Amino acid sequence: MNSFPAKIQSKMELARTMKDEDKLYRYNGVLYPVIMSPEENLKALKELDARPDDIMLVAYPKCGFNWMVAVLRKVIAAGTGRKTESKIPPLIEFYGPEMIEPLAQAPSPRFLGTHMHPDNIPTSFSVKKTKMLVIFRNPKDTLVSFYHFSNKNPVLPSAESWDSFYSDFMSGEVPWGSYFDHALAWERRIDDPNVMIVTYEELKEDLSDGIRRVAEYFGFSLCDDTIEAIAKESTFSAMKDSSRDSHGQMGNVFFRKGEIGDWKNHFSFAQSEQMDAAFDKHLAGTKLGAQLKYDLHCKW
Repeated sequence: MNSFPAKIQSKMELARTMKDEDKLYRYNGVLYPVIMSPEENLKALKELDARPDDIMLVAYPKCGFNWMVAVLRKVIAAGTGRKTESKIPPLIEFYGPEMIEPLAQAPSPRFLGTHMHPDNIPTSFSVKKTKMLVIFRNPKDTLVSFYHFSNKNPVLPSAESWDSFYSDFMSGEVPWGSYFDHALAWERRIDDPNVMIVTYEELKEDLSDGIRRVAEYFGFSLCDDTIEAIAKESTFSAMKDSSRDSHGQMGNVFFRKGEIGDWKNHFSFAQSEQMDAAFDKHLAGTKLGAQLKYDLHCKW
């Protein structure tokens, strides 16, 4: 596993030599990046044996995953006295077959993560009743962040234009699939005691409270001073400032603005209305829909 960061860097360099049309492929109807999540990786996940005490972070792309990776690593370190490896991204779909055995030997609690649709997460996580922290973000800001991320990340094809990327996002023709498909699947599990859903906007509003709830959910009893220290180190601006150490040259790609409401600088009125209609169709009246506070964050 110590060579994994070098492999990631090598793959990033390879991606820069590829044509955009060759960077994605379809697996079980969903688009994935060829470089980071080849088919052999996804097939190997069937052999991944979950543990009840695994710490699993799940998020649709650009909903705050990397932010919460850093927060959870601090929580785990404070709760166990043991640092987790900061140079290995916890996305299980990035792990090839050669990673399965090292993962099986890793000490508990293991910190794992994924962008995958809940129906595609290895079934052992449900069988073992592994606790999952799920991060969601309002769809308009998610789309904007995904658009900029695609244009800066060599692993993904660059968006031809804002309008074309908007259309792809709305139809689910983006890596890891449809935002609304993910949201509806988690809505069906929102009352599962092994699933905790927290929104990006809740964390931005009160990060200390979010850290406290997340720590308690995973069984870590942290004092107020520790929680406040983690929160201070984990604001978006602090994370962006330290991203060169944690993410190297990709720091500014993973941590761009982190704002709520940046969608207003990108959406046309017609696009905003179309997204409003999609939200009403899929999530109006649901618990997750209420938690996202759509009218507050996504209306002009």
